[in-house]
Amino acid sequence: MSEPLTTPGEGFHPHLHETPDDAADPAAPLRTRLHHIRADALDGGTAQTGGMRRFAAISGRSVGSEKLWMGQTHVAPETASSDHHHGASETAIYVVSGRPEFVFLDDSGGTPEEVRLRASPGDYIFVPPYVPHREENPDPREEAVVVIARSTQEAIVVNLPHLYVLPEDGT
Repeated sequence: MSEPLTTPGEGFHPHLHETPDDAADPAAPLRTRLHHIRADALDGGTAQTGGMRRFAAISGRSVGSEKLWMGQTHVAPETASSDHHHGASETAIYVVSGRPEFVFLDDSGGTPEEVRLRASPGDYIFVPPYVPHREENPDPREEAVVVIARSTQEAIVVNLPHLYVLPEDGT
């Protein structure tokens, strides 16, 4: 027999109700409780790159995370983001919808070549720290939506004028 779904404030600590005053309540500090971030409460006030839109869900600012940032990225149909990297962050990407392409340069053959990772819903992508890349959505009708997790508490975004090959030492 399954139990009914919970609503905010129910569960292990039913006395903790999510209210706007919680942030000021010293009895409920950010790092001593679970946080529920609703889909309609994602924060667009995070680092951005042209051609895409990022929305933060989990961050140091929103929930007090110290080692993790998580959110969504949306790329409109027939749109490419600007070239960028994410500094020291490791980035994990899960494709929710659309067929985004992740583009970077590889010179393992001695000459830099553009590589396109064509992803589908359910696929995962890993972006190592400092690797220049961009996201593209070649579909003429469907927006591409991905969920992103980063190993830093805020979204680090370094926008670039162009792609380049990351040297082997990572700098």
